[in-house]
Amino acid sequence: MTEHRILRLGHHGDGIAEGPVFAPVTLPGEVVTGMLSGQRLEDIRIVKPSDDRVSPPCRHFKACGGCALQHASDAFVADWKVEVVRKALEAQGLETEFRPIATSPAQSRRRATFAARRTKKGAMAGFYGRGSDVIVEIPDCRLLKPDLMAGLEVAQTLAIAGASRKGTLAVTVTLSENGLDVSVANGKPLDGPLRLTLAQRCEKLGLARLAWEDEVIATRFPPVQRFGGAEMVPPPGAFMQASAEGEATLLAAVQEAVGDAGEVVDLFAGCGTFTLPLAGKARLHAVEGEAGMLAALDLGWRRTEGLKKVSTEARDLFRRPLLPDELKRFEAVVIDPPRAGAERQVAEICKAGTPRIAFVSCNPVTFARDARMLCDAGYRLDWVQVVDQFRWSAHVELAASLTRFAN
Repeated sequence: MTEHRILRLGHHGDGIAEGPVFAPVTLPGEVVTGMLSGQRLEDIRIVKPSDDRVSPPCRHFKACGGCALQHASDAFVADWKVEVVRKALEAQGLETEFRPIATSPAQSRRRATFAARRTKKGAMAGFYGRGSDVIVEIPDCRLLKPDLMAGLEVAQTLAIAGASRKGTLAVTVTLSENGLDVSVANGKPLDGPLRLTLAQRCEKLGLARLAWEDEVIATRFPPVQRFGGAEMVPPPGAFMQASAEGEATLLAAVQEAVGDAGEVVDLFAGCGTFTLPLAGKARLHAVEGEAGMLAALDLGWRRTEGLKKVSTEARDLFRRPLLPDELKRFEAVVIDPPRAGAERQVAEICKAGTPRIAFVSCNPVTFARDARMLCDAGYRLDWVQVVDQFRWSAHVELAASLTRFAN
C-alpha cells in the first residue's frame, strides 16, 4: 500500500496525485492509500477525506459506471466544471464573463443506452460497471427520469428475443411524447422469424417505435419530439439533448446570442433543436451531414404553422465547410459541432466575418481552440454559459456568444 495526496481532478473525473497517479472516486486535498497498478491506484482507502466529500445519493454508485462524481458535493462539481472551461480558455489566452452554471436536476435524463445480455435464467440490463464490461443492474437509478426506467425491462425482453449467447445489446431508449422510442444495436441478424418476434414484443411492451440496427421494425405511434412549437419525429437513434432542462438552457443562450438577426444559418443542425424554435422569428438555413435528420427537421417545419422559411442542406461540414461567399448573406451563425470541434468551418467563418455567432460545444478544449481563431479574426467572446445536463458525470457542455468588432 502506498500513500498519495490528490492534487486535482482530471477531465474524466479521476483524482490525480503526483506521478501522475490516477485515483478514481477521490477529490483534491484528500490523502489516500492503495495498490499501484501501473499509473492507476486500486483498492483505495480514504485516509483524510475532503470537506467536499458527500454520501452518494444512489446505492448503485460504488459499482455502476454511469456516474463519476456522486461522491462530491453539488457546489464542488459546479465549480469544477466551470473551472474546466475557464482553464481551457486561459490556455488559449482568453478571458470572458461566465454566467452561473445551469445544472439539470436528479432523475432528469430522458435518454440512455442500456447494456443488455442473456443469462441462463433470462436476461439482465443496466449500465457497465466502473472501468469494466460487467453489467450492473440499476433498479433504483437516481439519474434517469422515472418513465425512462421502464426501458430496463424493455432491454431485458429484447435481449431474450434477439441477443446472441455471448453478445451484448446496446439498447438506446428515448422518451417521446408517445412513449418509449427504442433503437437496438449489436443484435442477431434480422430474418423473418426475428422480425415477427420483435414486432410482437413492440406491441406487448407498448413501445412507440422499435428499430433494430437502424431498420424500423414497428411504429405503434410516432415518437414525437417537440422543438419550440414544432413537432418532429427523429430517425431511429438520432442525437437528442440529454435533458429537457439542459436543452432549454442551451436554447435560451442561443436565442440571446442570435438576437434580432433575420437570416441565420444553423451548422451541425441535427434534427432542429435550435433551427425550429429560432424559425419563429428568423429565416433559417439548416446544414447537417445526416440526411435523415434533415428530412425529419424539414417535415417538422412544414407541418408547423407560423414559422418563417427554413431551408436545409445535407453536407459534410468537416470535408466541405460553408465558404465565405455562402456565409455572407447571414446575420448570425449557430454552430454546435461534435467533440472534435469545427476548425475548418470556423476558419471560413473568420473570413466571412458573420456579425454574430452562437457557439454550442460539448468539449471545452476544442471550443477554446476555435474561439481563439475567432478572436484572432476580430471577434469578441462576450460570455460563456456552462451547462451540466450530464449530472454527476465529468462531461461539460457550454454555450457562448461571440460578436465581431465593428470595422
